Amino acid sequence: MIELVFSDACTACGDCVTACPSNVFDTGAEGVPVIARQADCQTCFMCELFCQADALFVAPDCTGPTPLDPAAVRQAGLLGQFRRDSGWHEWEGRRANEHWRMDEVFRMARTLPASTPASPTN
Repeated sequence: MIELVFSDACTACGDCVTACPSNVFDTGAEGVPVIARQADCQTCFMCELFCQADALFVAPDCTGPTPLDPAAVRQAGLLGQFRRDSGWHEWEGRRANEHWRMDEVFRMARTLPASTPASPTN
């Protein structure tokens, strides 16, 4: 489920808003997407695939929100990992499509420390 939008990394391109098949995002201040309908997220990772700025994080749990520490997500190197492992954009031809390895990514994400209740956008 979509959990985090890193506004400091976002380029406000709107690609995630357009790519989302569930209309989860609204366009917020200065074009930065806002998670408006998190419960509608299908955990399809399309927003992550289309985000060339690596400004989004989708947690692997599709059953409900996962409180996460944004700093831990960033430090773990999970931002953009789905795009890299799928060979999208600048990774095309440089990285094999390793979508089949996502179980390993999901396992790593499940071990991230939880955050204290805060704003879903960081």
